[in-house]
Amino acid sequence: MLETRSCGILCHISSLPSSFGIGDLGPEAYRFVDFLSKSGQRWWQILPINPTEPGLANSPYSSFSAFAGNPLFISPELLVKEGFLDKNDIVGLTLIPGDKVDYEAAAAVREALVNKAYARHCSRWLRSRSFENFCVRESSWLNDFSLFVVMKRHFHGVSWSDWAVDLRDRDPGALDDFSAGHAISIDREKFAQYLFFRQWAALGAYCSRKDVGLIGDIPIYVNYDSADVWVHPDLFKLDGDHRQTFVAGVPPDYFSKDGQRWGNPVYDWDRLRQIDFSWWVHRVRHNLALFDAVRVDHFRGFVKCWEIPAKEKTAIRGAWRDVPGEEIFKTLQRHFPKLPIIAEDLGIITKDVDALKEKFGFPGMCVLMFAFHNEYKESRDFPQNYKPGSVVYTGTHDNNTICGWYQNDLSDIEKKNILEYFGREIDPSEINWVMIEEAMKSVANIAIIPLQDLLGLGGEARMNRPSTVKGNWLWRCVPGVLGKDLSRRLANITIKSNR
Repeated sequence: MLETRSCGILCHISSLPSSFGIGDLGPEAYRFVDFLSKSGQRWWQILPINPTEPGLANSPYSSFSAFAGNPLFISPELLVKEGFLDKNDIVGLTLIPGDKVDYEAAAAVREALVNKAYARHCSRWLRSRSFENFCVRESSWLNDFSLFVVMKRHFHGVSWSDWAVDLRDRDPGALDDFSAGHAISIDREKFAQYLFFRQWAALGAYCSRKDVGLIGDIPIYVNYDSADVWVHPDLFKLDGDHRQTFVAGVPPDYFSKDGQRWGNPVYDWDRLRQIDFSWWVHRVRHNLALFDAVRVDHFRGFVKCWEIPAKEKTAIRGAWRDVPGEEIFKTLQRHFPKLPIIAEDLGIITKDVDALKEKFGFPGMCVLMFAFHNEYKESRDFPQNYKPGSVVYTGTHDNNTICGWYQNDLSDIEKKNILEYFGREIDPSEINWVMIEEAMKSVANIAIIPLQDLLGLGGEARMNRPSTVKGNWLWRCVPGVLGKDLSRRLANITIKSNR
């Protein structure tokens, strides 16, 4: 499908309208798919769907599991429709739909309803073939994940590295004893995952019927305080007490004199090579069962990674380390002959990164918003320089919206270059459509438009501001804005651009 000239919309699940604090997998998700289908869109791209944490600002790129689904996306309405709850169970829990996510309220609602569904139906559903099949099918991650969540709660949220040593080090006897004493709580976590993936599968099937493909997102790194690192400490550069020896980041550059110290553990690629990269094979297989294609974040990290000694406060004293990217993707191709991967190759990219991407035929990303810096006609983001196999975005979740950028962020040189390129002054109320049409008519195989750009929203609708921790991941579409006129205009541009 990535080879087909097509287009789609970027909108995270959390950004959908709903009456329960956050967008979810319920009725509005289906309405959104209907809108995409009627508008001629072949793709719905989303951000990572793994669990998020309030302490990490609910960033979808910071999760305690690379495999679990986010329970906040469970639809209360579908729990009623599926018979897990009665209609009266959700009365009084609805919130006034707004343009911001209320994570605290959304979490309280989901916890109460999942607990009620579990208590009411556990005897029937936990013995059902559907639930049993789910637990068997997902046992490679589900058992340890559920145990991890319950242990985190038991130890009041402290990192797994500070648990009792026998539990930290996964002594089989200690794990068995803990599991026996917390069996109901562990089952409840499995049940929540069952509900999530049951609803996800139904939505995915509906997308398929409407000829809308799903593009997921795989962050290259995982969190240190995660089930993944607790279960597989040998796959990361840790010391004898399972503490990090190195952390990931990027070096100092024009934009940051100290670089960026992300804090994620770095992989022990030698150890991963010894097990034939089986953890990555498992991770990719899991995602390809959920999505039709995946965007791989920080693709350059499969060529070289910036390793920072864990004791360092900044990224300055890090060093580049080689990563066996060619071996990794050859291994993945043996398991998945057609790897539907979009390489996130933004920023300063070296020739070896391009070579790896091109060797495996992965489309890279272009961002139209970046096209007008300085000598813009030389830019890789300039439309005339796109490679046919690429994916063009008007902007991404890390940028301002097109309207916010045009009204507030343009440098003098960008203003000059935009005027020169388009040959006219562009009215701020039309800049989003001008940029959408420019992306759509380009030679890029796929054009993806953030929903905020389609709606012509300003900087107040921005999803994320990198290097900040407050006010991110909150934007939500309000009900009723995806109307027939908008759909018709988008469909006309899609047809005109032969997508």
